[in-house]
Parts: sequence; structure tokens; C-alpha cells
Amino acid sequence: MNLFLDYVAFGLLGLLPIANPVTSATVLLALTGRYPQAERNRQINRATLYVAIVLLVCFYAGNAVIRGFGISIPGLRLAGGLIVAYIGFGMLFPPARAAEDEVQAEMAAHGSPAKLQDVAFIPLTMPCTTGPGTIAFVISAASSLPAGQAGPLVVHLAVATTTLLFALIFWLCLRGAARIMRVLGETGIDALSRLMGFLLVCIGVQFAINGVHELLQGWGFIAGA
Repeated sequence: MNLFLDYVAFGLLGLLPIANPVTSATVLLALTGRYPQAERNRQINRATLYVAIVLLVCFYAGNAVIRGFGISIPGLRLAGGLIVAYIGFGMLFPPARAAEDEVQAEMAAHGSPAKLQDVAFIPLTMPCTTGPGTIAFVISAASSLPAGQAGPLVVHLAVATTTLLFALIFWLCLRGAARIMRVLGETGIDALSRLMGFLLVCIGVQFAINGVHELLQGWGFIAGA
């Protein structure tokens, strides 16, 4: 029992600072400010499911997947950084709202439902929550479990429990963001979206820098710390 609790505590304490569900909640706040409540809740539910699936896949098959495709952790960081920076630029310099609103109104007038962007997987799940850092942590944790110290049942139960608890925390953080939206209003959401866009560009660039640094270190151009 103590070993089970140790595994769960290790998993949560490692995941929460890296995955940071609060950051995902602020991204949700910026991207879905104009979504109906029902649609926003649907995005949250789907993102929670995707996060749980990605965590389990990374734990049980992460090493095999990245080795099979020849992907390195530095390459994963670099790719994730480029994606985060691209999303950040889109939030920092959004397209004109007027044209979009006219299209939505015209679609609604002709009886077609207004199509809203699906943000559940990209960017809420990847790379905001289960980004390169989270994936690297999960894969490293899976490969560093001491053999013979615990039976497979204890490990599987700990993995399932950690995943469910993290998914619950993630869901609660995202659902709490909806209340903040009602307080901020239209202007506040626009300002927050641009601020988060700038921060995401910075985070993406830092991811890319870390990836390049690890690549150069692995090739011997930079001495290890």
C-alpha cells in the first residue's frame, strides 16, 4: 500500500508542475471566450479525455513510438516549441473579427450551424498540457521503474489512479475558467488572449532553444553541465 501511494504521489508531484493545468485553463479562457457555454463544456470534456488517453499511451507505449519513428526527446521539444509559438502568434495577432462575425451571421441566417474551432486536442491537450516536457517525464518514469520492487498490479493501479486524479484536477481547472470569463467580458478576454499569445510565443521559443541545446549537447558541440 505504501509503495502504491508513493507511486501516485510521485506521478502527481511530477505531472502538476510540468503539465500545469492552470496554464491550460488560461488558454481555454482566451480561445473560447465567445463560445456558448454548452460548446465550451464539450471542449473541456473532450480535452480531459484526450489528456488521460495521451498520458496512458505515453506511459505504456511512449518509448516504442518515439523509437519506432526515430524521434528524440530534443526533437520532440523543438517540434512542440514551434507548435506553441505558432499558436501564440495566432492569438497575439488574431484575424479581423468583423469578417468572421459576418460569416457566422450569414451561416446562421441560412440555417447552417456556426462552425466553431475545435481546441480540445490542439492546443489544450497538445502541446499545452501533454507537451514535450510532460511526455518526456512520463516516458522517463515508465523506463525508470525499478524491476521487481513492485508487482505489475501495483504499477498498473498506480498509473490508472494517477491518470484519473490528474484528469480530475485538469477538468476542475478548466471548468473554473468559465466563471472568470463572465467577469472579464469581451474587452478583458481580448486583452487576455493577446497576453497569453505573447507568453505562448515566449514558451515556444524557450522549448525550441532547449531542444536545440540538447541536440548540440548530444552531438558534442556543447559540454554537459
